[in-house]
Parts: sequence; C-alpha cells; structure tokens
Amino acid sequence: MEREEMCPIELTVDVIGNKWKPLIISVLLDGTQRFGEIKHHVHGISPKVLTDNLRALEADGLVARRIYAEVPLRVEYTLTDLGKRLAPMINGMISWGETYQQNVR
Repeated sequence: MEREEMCPIELTVDVIGNKWKPLIISVLLDGTQRFGEIKHHVHGISPKVLTDNLRALEADGLVARRIYAEVPLRVEYTLTDLGKRLAPMINGMISWGETYQQNVR
C-alpha cells in the first residue's frame, strides 16, 4: 500500500514504528547530537542499525544531517521542524511508560 493511501495512524507507525526510531527521536529532542552521542543514549543499538535508522529518518524528513569538512570528519544530527512535531507523542510515551512501570510492579 502506498503511503498516500494509509490512514494517519498506519502512516505514523510506518514512519516511526520500529524499536529504535522513537528512542533516536527522544535523544534528538534534547538537541543536536553526534553519532556517538546518540549511540551512547540508545542502549543496545549496533552502529549499523543506528546508521540505517538515521538514514531512514532523514529520508522521511524527520532528521537533518550536517557534515563538517574537518579532520576528523564531524557529522551532526538534528530533528527537522517536522521531526520536532513528534515531541508531544514521544513525551506521552515516556510519561505512559513511567506510569506503567510504577503501577505494574
């Protein structure tokens, strides 16, 4: 099914609905980060999986990548305005998860 034909929930899940993308977005909500900083905050992600997810988020217009012509090469990632609009949803997920942890134990 083409994305244009999806309902809004289905489209949202298609764009950010894997294990890693919401975690990457939550890190970038704190501001621009380098690859190593993102990897440090997203526990258990391999460099390849992080690279693949950052590329996908960039292709979907949620993350911008900036490359600095320095030695060593410096690359920074930041949320686009569209990516920043995910903040209420990501913060809601954080809040719900905290509540769940407190009530399930």
